[in-house]
Amino acid sequence: MVLILSVLFVLAFILIAIVKYDIHPFLVLFAAALLYGLLSGMSFDLIIQSISEGFGGVLGSVGLLILLGVILGTFLEKTGGALVIAEKILSWIGKKSVNLTMMLGGYVLSIPVFGDSTIIMMNPIAKSLAVKSNRSYAGTMIALSLGAMCSHSLVPPTPGPIATAGILNADLGQMIFWGVIVSLLTLIPGYIFVNKFVSRIPLEATIETDQEAVSRNDYPSAIKSFLPIIIPLLLIIMASIANYPTKPFGEGQLLGVIKFIGSPVIALLIGALLSFTLPKKLDKKMLSASGWVGKALLIAAPVIFITGAGGVFGKMLQNSGIGTLVSEGMKDANWGIFLPFLIAFALKTAQGSTTVAMITTASIIAPLMVPLGLDTETMKVLTALSVGAGAIAISHANDSGFWVVTQLSGMTVKQGNQSHSLGTLIMGISAIVIIYLISLFVG
Repeated sequence: MVLILSVLFVLAFILIAIVKYDIHPFLVLFAAALLYGLLSGMSFDLIIQSISEGFGGVLGSVGLLILLGVILGTFLEKTGGALVIAEKILSWIGKKSVNLTMMLGGYVLSIPVFGDSTIIMMNPIAKSLAVKSNRSYAGTMIALSLGAMCSHSLVPPTPGPIATAGILNADLGQMIFWGVIVSLLTLIPGYIFVNKFVSRIPLEATIETDQEAVSRNDYPSAIKSFLPIIIPLLLIIMASIANYPTKPFGEGQLLGVIKFIGSPVIALLIGALLSFTLPKKLDKKMLSASGWVGKALLIAAPVIFITGAGGVFGKMLQNSGIGTLVSEGMKDANWGIFLPFLIAFALKTAQGSTTVAMITTASIIAPLMVPLGLDTETMKVLTALSVGAGAIAISHANDSGFWVVTQLSGMTVKQGNQSHSLGTLIMGISAIVIIYLISLFVG
């Protein structure tokens, strides 16, 4: 009983510290881990051991992945490669399907680029398409934001899904495979919602003077822009397939090569190196501490340290023996795949950050995987996706993404709640239903 009360108290502490007092999540999670260790009666030696194992273990598996993914995304954003990808998707789908174009554009770009950055970059396209097609700007903007939110929460190498997969020890290749399937299916109800409801919200767009910092003549080609995203994903998936019991690539040297280049760190390193080919001329300043790589480090650092603090929290829970207690208490219950969804949903709605919600939830769920019956390889992946599904919703006034959408488009807060917030709720619920149905067949 003491352990359960300690967990509830610490979770309340996390929410109050982050939401009400706006304390940095790293400090909050680290303090919460220490507080829980003391309240649960753990020995001082075990608390120190949990800090060392939790922080080092998680960062050893996901720290480099987050950093390399952010570097890749930064080069795509700075060189105009992200806009080239968006325009290529537009040429494939056509301007008649403007909402679908914006949703898929936001979806693809938010795999390597942070969701907020994707919305900011693609806003001029959303605006111009709304004007040219004589449609509501609300429809194109929300289609963009929902597409971005979906892949941001469900598809690596976005930091949240990578960190969650690392904490739960889920296979990254399977995470990408099932994440793409789940997220694309989740877009369907989101797309229907945008077309049937959001597009009716009256919101006009006005096109302002083009202020692009990079000359369009210096943009990379579409092929070069896609390669840093596609190649790492394919390599990771191939390595996952190579590990199947049937050994489709045999057991010789080829298998070793595929597993090496398909290991997440090497695959994302290859993606980052490919992103260095995007500038028309690679300047050494871009690779300096004050250049693009330096800026990527500044973006990645908070996520990496929050992930590490979440790892400490999770290890503290694990070493306290709460898993055994929950196993006894839940042996007749059937929470299964829905518990990580509900925790992530509550944390996201309460404090706003998708990444913090995912890392915190994964840290809580990690020691409970066995008692919840989620410890098979496939269920680890679906559990990680369940966390992502919960972290999609609800995006409202405490989420920076909400204000990016409303301020760029000129929506009122009420319109933002009716469109963006409600849309994330619909997609979050849709995602967990899809994940549950998949678990019935492959779990």
